[in-house]
Amino acid sequence: MRITRITLWHVPLTSHTTYFMSDGKTCDTVESVVLRVDTDSGLCGWGEVCPIPHYLPAYTCGVLPALEDMAPILIGADPIGPEALMARLDRHLHGHVYAKSVIDIALWDLTAKAANLPLHALLGGRCTTDMPLYHSITCISPGDMAEIASEAFSTGIRQFQVKLGADANWEADVARLTQVREAVGEGPLVYGDWNCGATRLDATRVARAVAHMDIMLEQPCPTFEDCTAVRAASGLPMKMDELAHDTASLLRAHQLGCMDAVALKLSKFGGLSATRRARDLCLYLGAKMCIEDTWGSDITTAALLHLGAATEPKNLLNVCDLSGYVSPRLDPSAPVRANGRIAPPEGVGLGVNPDVVALGGPAAILD
Repeated sequence: MRITRITLWHVPLTSHTTYFMSDGKTCDTVESVVLRVDTDSGLCGWGEVCPIPHYLPAYTCGVLPALEDMAPILIGADPIGPEALMARLDRHLHGHVYAKSVIDIALWDLTAKAANLPLHALLGGRCTTDMPLYHSITCISPGDMAEIASEAFSTGIRQFQVKLGADANWEADVARLTQVREAVGEGPLVYGDWNCGATRLDATRVARAVAHMDIMLEQPCPTFEDCTAVRAASGLPMKMDELAHDTASLLRAHQLGCMDAVALKLSKFGGLSATRRARDLCLYLGAKMCIEDTWGSDITTAALLHLGAATEPKNLLNVCDLSGYVSPRLDPSAPVRANGRIAPPEGVGLGVNPDVVALGGPAAILD
């Protein structure tokens, strides 16, 4: 089997609600890159990457130039066994992991289709029927956030990510965490996420004010050292996100003791190949994992769900149904949340079949 063509689309995805985050960050409509890899066998593989603004050194318009640079290696290559081909790409083009992520996902889709297996069978084997979801709550008034949490709770959600810091008011952040905690009662997981936009002082003030409650913190500050200091000052567990992007960063966070949990995002690591290696390291280190991606629709959601389903449940904190937060859906038949949980798609490969007509005209065809 050989790769014959790569087709790329830009698809605007609009969030059902604008996400307000710390340090002036927002997320509303973001362009996703959808990619199809065709082969001479008739099989094709799908990939997706959706960098969001203000989050990582990645942007949608950077994907195509990187793919054009890698195309001479990809066209005519054997796509089976993604890690070998991805290693060649790494030697050719250093970095640009977000652009490589979309290719890597498509290669795994192709490999699983060629094997006539669902993707999770190649990522370790299915360990669970379905997986817990979290619900992300935009940073608005404390009362409105508590109401959103209550509504999500009524649908079966038991994990809540509370965005903090949008108004640079640490006392309002205390109220946000307190009111969401009260709205969902004891037991469900509640964690406050600053998206690394807080100072050590403000994050410490918030954390110490809620230290008597069952709360987890998520990436308050832009350095490991500051996050570690906030954890030490409050005694609250810490989830890492933005700073976790490769095995070295995972080892560093574990060494400092600030990684009780960690977000493993496909495009941040460079696709399924690298994220699977990170998953295996976290299993060894004992860190709980949220397996997800930065943003996106049904393709990247399917990829992360397959990896989540192939992960030991006791080490899996949650997954994210990214496609449930945006429109349009790329594959209307793809999985949706049910009673706070979600299962990977059925069928071979990723198990999703995007509507090519709905994607519109391609932005590029490489052959």
